[in-house]
Amino acid sequence: MSEPRHTFYVVGISDERDVQLPAVVRERIARGHVFSGGRRHREIVGGWLPEGAVWIDITVPLERVFEQYRDHRDIIVFASGDPLFFGYAVTLRRVFPDAAIETCPSFNSLQLLVHRLGMPYNEMIPVSLTGRPWDDFDAALIERRPLLGILTDREKTPAVIARRMIEYGYGDDYRMHIGERLGNETDERVRTLTLAEAVAATFTHPNNLILERIRRRPRPFGIPESEFHLLDGRVKMITKRPVRLLSLSMLDLHNRTSLWDVGFCTGSVSVEARLQFPHLRVTAFEIRPGCREILAANCRRFGTPGITPVMGDFMEADTTDLPAPDAVFIGGHGGRLADMLRKIDGVMRPGGVIVFNSVSEESRQLFTDGLAAIGGRITECVRLTVDAHNAIDVMKGACTLR
Repeated sequence: MSEPRHTFYVVGISDERDVQLPAVVRERIARGHVFSGGRRHREIVGGWLPEGAVWIDITVPLERVFEQYRDHRDIIVFASGDPLFFGYAVTLRRVFPDAAIETCPSFNSLQLLVHRLGMPYNEMIPVSLTGRPWDDFDAALIERRPLLGILTDREKTPAVIARRMIEYGYGDDYRMHIGERLGNETDERVRTLTLAEAVAATFTHPNNLILERIRRRPRPFGIPESEFHLLDGRVKMITKRPVRLLSLSMLDLHNRTSLWDVGFCTGSVSVEARLQFPHLRVTAFEIRPGCREILAANCRRFGTPGITPVMGDFMEADTTDLPAPDAVFIGGHGGRLADMLRKIDGVMRPGGVIVFNSVSEESRQLFTDGLAAIGGRITECVRLTVDAHNAIDVMKGACTLR
């Protein structure tokens, strides 16, 4: 086996100014020549570095840092906390897959916080919002997790997080424990606040927080039509509960990653899908401008952040930057079902499925013919009759096998 081109020894440290390093780490430092870390880390460990040491600052853009690393074989890196917990060692493994990486961890910041609070944390779900989207946080919130450990950044602060939670109706369900500059002997601060208090507060960076559930918000399964905000109060402009649940079942959403809801109207399918399958990325399309606020109101009512609305004509929508679907529900087609299916087929992931609710023999034939035109077929069809309404065919189709 060939020798690795690069060897990284990643040392996790806290913010303590009088850092106490293990003897094995001190010995590695004494033999080292090239070191790296943030400016804060250099202030902490500077006194341990040997004479003539080379220091590479970890600053953005990281690509410049990695270019400097490539000029050296052995590098000792200082990082905060546990380098393998949303940490720098994970990044190094991705950028230098053939490198030898050894770590020496310290407590990560969430561990420091729970120990300051004396809080058992075996049930805690960790979520990083440090330079990351809301996806994992939203999913954990929808699941009503009892204990969430959140890594923040300068944009997604405790106040911003609290405001988002209140917007979607979780304001009375959690209390927030915030740790600021943990490990710093002079500036460390730990507070417990309500979400309303957190919105109005200011916080010192770096910080992190723990959300502790104090009330379990109901998580309905099969939402009655009467509970949704409706388009002009028209109950006929919503997918009925039995049809909605059967459609979601046919979409097999446990095993999907991205759902497109085309013609969302009230957003009932998007909201129900997001509520039951929080891991899904849901993109909802609708041509009627007034439906944007209806969807937003229903998302707030049922606590489902993270649904992306795309307003305008679906056939003209630029889908380049949207997550490609592996499940599509067509709730409206404006007489252009065949064209719509061709567009969907052009972006659908392999193995994707489409579900369409047909209320007439004409629309049933349009869906069947449209699928055939792209090399697809009907794989399942169930006819439902709800109350005094006309029968509805819930149809599942498979696109071209690619």
